[in-house]
Amino acid sequence: MNQFTTRAKIMSIANHSTVMMAGLVLFAAAASAQTPDRNAADAALVDRVKDAVIKQLRESGAVDRAVDAGIARFLERQRAEAMRREQREASTRAAALRPVSAGRDHIRGNLAAPVTLIEYSDFECPFCKRFHPTVKRLVDESKGQVKWVYRHFPLDQLHPVKARKEAVASECAAELGGNDAFWKFADRFFELTPSNNRTDIDAVLPRIASEIGLDKAQFASCLASGRHDRRVAEDVLEATASGGRGTPWSIIVSKSGKTYPISGAQPYAAVKQLVELALEKK
Repeated sequence: MNQFTTRAKIMSIANHSTVMMAGLVLFAAAASAQTPDRNAADAALVDRVKDAVIKQLRESGAVDRAVDAGIARFLERQRAEAMRREQREASTRAAALRPVSAGRDHIRGNLAAPVTLIEYSDFECPFCKRFHPTVKRLVDESKGQVKWVYRHFPLDQLHPVKARKEAVASECAAELGGNDAFWKFADRFFELTPSNNRTDIDAVLPRIASEIGLDKAQFASCLASGRHDRRVAEDVLEATASGGRGTPWSIIVSKSGKTYPISGAQPYAAVKQLVELALEKK
């Protein structure tokens, strides 16, 4: 086969628009370029053929379609990996959550409610202060479908001493007055205090104890005893193990055990939507 015949065939192939034929052209050109009797003109011809094929592919939209398809496959893989990661994290959260117990936990609402909202909260956190009435409204309007479990997550780095002592004070309220006293303490505390470690705990804590009907001397003795320190520390460990990095950190749990995390003081509509999802997962 002479040089002119070879060139004619290559130019004919160059006019073909499929990627397969373009690949054959480049393969043939590469093989020819490695043959000792080919000269620089053949290399230049191969470059022109390559440019012509690439131009034709671009003008036909084949390159754009290939790129789009590649991006779509990449995004699909990313979505699939994100879903798998979320499933793994959800399993980790569920495993880290201590089962709700009426004997230990502070529960508001119907004990038999199919959906549980577990909140890890800091009494000095301004976002917890904002979130508190949101969850209260949710439980009140749920018609027995949601119960609220309050657990402690004092952020010592942001609210040293005070947040943890306030958590202990709420446990003293529960010890002396039961579950109702705990919730009265929490409601009143968030109503009265300014948050962000500005609370005058020496004045506020005994005031609230008195307002909700607790014996002030017994309350003060409990507060000084340190017997609830361990419980607060256990709650903090649970909060971080379940994925909490800030407050409020909440997890909605469906009757089937599926979990829906809530980070921060989300608005009522957003929390309600997650509750509705949890109600569907019976």
